[in-house]
Amino acid sequence: MFVTVCDERGRARLPGLGSWLAGAAPARARGVVHLALVSDGRVRKLNRQYRRRDDTTDVLSFPASSPSSRDGVRPVAEPSPFLGDIVIARGVARRQARRAGHDGETELRVLALHGLLHLLGYDHERDTGQMARLERRLRRRAGLTDGLIERAKS
Repeated sequence: MFVTVCDERGRARLPGLGSWLAGAAPARARGVVHLALVSDGRVRKLNRQYRRRDDTTDVLSFPASSPSSRDGVRPVAEPSPFLGDIVIARGVARRQARRAGHDGETELRVLALHGLLHLLGYDHERDTGQMARLERRLRRRAGLTDGLIERAKS
């Protein structure tokens, strides 16, 4: 798997996050993922536009097959397949990191892994625990102690 990380202007950011996510990903995650670290306002606009929710969330995932992704078009230089886009709200991530008692880099990892599982078709709001179990296993393997699904339950 290959992960690019950029800001909302398309400038490369945090290359270590991309390589970490590629290493933490499940074996079936093969292809390209674009991860964008953007303002809370940008995430709120995306959430309103694509999910009809007028609030800022921490992470959004847009699988390659969704209308918000690149409509199946990818640059020629990218290996196939394009899995989709993950968008993380920087401000929300900072606040969640403080509340969780860990650094911002750890929170970005938690959010990126969660977003990746959504790209792969997992949905903790509709499944019977499959995403939670896989996320827990991948987090433990990658050295992360807590995740979004557990936080939502507490």
